[in-house]
Amino acid sequence: MRILHLCLSCFYIDKFSYQENELVRQNVLDGHQVAVIASVENYGADGKLTYDEPREYMGTDGAPVARLAYSGPFPASIQRKLRMHSGVYERIAEFGPDVILFHGACGWELNAAGRYVRDNPHVTLYVDSHEDVHNSARGFVSKWLLHWSYYRPILRRNLRYIEKVLPVSVSCMEFMRDFYGVLASQLEFYPLGGFVLDDADYDEQRRTGRELLGVADDQVLIVQSGKIDATKKLVEALEALAAVDDPALRFVVAGKIMPDVASKVEAMVAADPRVRLLGWKSADELRTILAAADVYSQPGTQSATMQMGISNRCAILLDDVPSHHPYFDRNGWLVGKHIDLKQVFQAISHHKAMLPGMAERSKQLALRMLDYRLLAARLYRNRQTSSGKID
Repeated sequence: MRILHLCLSCFYIDKFSYQENELVRQNVLDGHQVAVIASVENYGADGKLTYDEPREYMGTDGAPVARLAYSGPFPASIQRKLRMHSGVYERIAEFGPDVILFHGACGWELNAAGRYVRDNPHVTLYVDSHEDVHNSARGFVSKWLLHWSYYRPILRRNLRYIEKVLPVSVSCMEFMRDFYGVLASQLEFYPLGGFVLDDADYDEQRRTGRELLGVADDQVLIVQSGKIDATKKLVEALEALAAVDDPALRFVVAGKIMPDVASKVEAMVAADPRVRLLGWKSADELRTILAAADVYSQPGTQSATMQMGISNRCAILLDDVPSHHPYFDRNGWLVGKHIDLKQVFQAISHHKAMLPGMAERSKQLALRMLDYRLLAARLYRNRQTSSGKID
């Protein structure tokens, strides 16, 4: 099967473990012919947003990548919002896909994908959605000019060609339904995911990670990761940890500390020898750290690493909001309405024996819902012939 990933309404970053990377990698591993058409939006060596030159190359996920420049009779800053590129239809036709996954529901080039499906009705088009009220349409211009008057009509015009819109969270599903007017029957939950190792590989990775981090078997390792600003509530988590006097607790932060909390975090780390800042880690390094961990901490806003944590059998410490409820199955704590952070750390300290059971429940939830092998197979589902074989 020929599978095309269109990353023109989102970034595609080599050597990362975002959904776009993992699905491309799994499609390749499944033996399909895969290509990526992406914008020039990228991350620089310092982790900040940058813009590449247009080019074509073999991507680190195993598929060829074509990065296209923005186009249109507008300044570059507006081109990046409108998300227009030249020759997208022709590039789609040149590859000749059986399945297209358009990443991000907001962008001009959804017209090109829809037109290609109109001209080639055998092709299956999916559109995933990462947009919600927390990250999109927050100001007047963004909400009413960009999303309501520009992105929304493009998506609605092309719904007739789209097999399903695939929101990655509950809040994204609500945004597509309530603001964009996509019918519930056209929506299907498609969470960000992770990979579930078999027991032998997990045990080996966990042993390696704990040795590297200097964590003993009788200690409890708690991990928080990502780009850490005030909304991630790391400061609150470290304050709660400081109030629990247990030398067996260890807390590591794998990620980038943003300026708005840097001074507070650094002072708290200096005051508590149980806490370490590891800095930004590669995808492989992060997987090893998560396998080593007992608890994944995300008491603030969402992060894609949470699903990786569950897939690596971490108990979860999450903010009690609807978008987190699908990931909760007696495998951790939802913080806010019924329990606070200090109470969670006290529970971890006093009831360490419950963590293995939570780890097993996280593993089973990941196998049911989050494993990228399952999520990638979802794209093939409607491409089966009557004999049951994928065409």
